Amino acid sequence: MPNERAPSPVMTEHDSELPFTAPSTPRSSGRLDGLLGGKAPRMRGRTPLEPSALVLSVLVPVYNERATIETIIEQVRGAVDVQTQIICVDDCSTDGTRDILARLKQEGRIDVLILHEQNRGKGAAIRTALAASTGNVVIVQDADLEYDPADWPGLLQPIIDGKADAVFGSRFLGGPHRVLFFWHMIGNKTLTLMSNVFTNLNLTDMETCYKAIRGEVARSLHLTADRFGFEPEITARLAQANARIYEVPISYSGRTYAEGKKIGWKDAVAAFWQIAKYNLWHK
Repeated sequence: MPNERAPSPVMTEHDSELPFTAPSTPRSSGRLDGLLGGKAPRMRGRTPLEPSALVLSVLVPVYNERATIETIIEQVRGAVDVQTQIICVDDCSTDGTRDILARLKQEGRIDVLILHEQNRGKGAAIRTALAASTGNVVIVQDADLEYDPADWPGLLQPIIDGKADAVFGSRFLGGPHRVLFFWHMIGNKTLTLMSNVFTNLNLTDMETCYKAIRGEVARSLHLTADRFGFEPEITARLAQANARIYEVPISYSGRTYAEGKKIGWKDAVAAFWQIAKYNLWHK
């Protein structure tokens, strides 16, 4: 059962007081203990986290996701048996999503709700959520059901085991996925290749939403991208910080444009410039 959460006021992006405090009694960490083999000896040079000490900040950027937001919040709440801090940033939705989020916040199903007063883009919403986070691990969760929180244990394992500072969930490492757009796949692989050329990493999916990162590392990065440039920027910043990066396979249920997909060809073209920009200029 998820922890009970006491309702607290909804904030705008200009509010500084954060209502979240990690619960003093952690949830059972049985799923992660089993995943990591209990209290097995750790290798030298690693920086492990005990599952009982883990607080996972879930960063949920939201824009016009009325049909899916309540479902994804329920999936998030039941994904892993660790302390969670669910932070939703509404990027000035106009379809009624904001009213649903306000109700979920009142019911205690969201820990922090921040409202952007104008539409600023996915990257800006993630930065707002990241600034409000306090967890020792953070993960971005899109609100559109394309990414499944059931994949979180695999993403968290290398961080808890002390092997990684960041873990990317790759859609191209053999996990189950919905068959959709060929040219989107080619575009993703081309952008990943270009990013790898600049970062000297060997990622298979730079554009993935699922990036689990140690909280202190994520909050130390200088991030500026407002729209979908967030993915190449945070990848570049992690490489520049010499972060230990792992990849694990994840499932993926992509949606069509008729179903509400927002990223388009203009964002793909812009990503080429952003990859060069964020790798050549560090600040």
